[in-house]
Amino acid sequence: MRVCDLKQKEVINTCTCRSLGCPADVEFDCQTGCLTALIVPGPGRFCSLFSRESEYVIPWECICQIGDDIILVNIKEEKCFHKEHPG
Repeated sequence: MRVCDLKQKEVINTCTCRSLGCPADVEFDCQTGCLTALIVPGPGRFCSLFSRESEYVIPWECICQIGDDIILVNIKEEKCFHKEHPG
């Protein structure tokens, strides 16, 4: 599976049964080459290409299952929500 394939899938939090949106980016460990997290734009954001004010950083170990159309995650949203301050 390619990263662009992950970006087409909707992320669903199984704790709240709520859609978080689609991944906009990924994090990976440069030394191992393994994916470490999915980055999903925060609430009210369609795409984080121009600004990264807020986003969900979902650790790879919180991913329960990757299906054809969705990615199921088990997270406490307030713990993985990052709000970045400019400057």
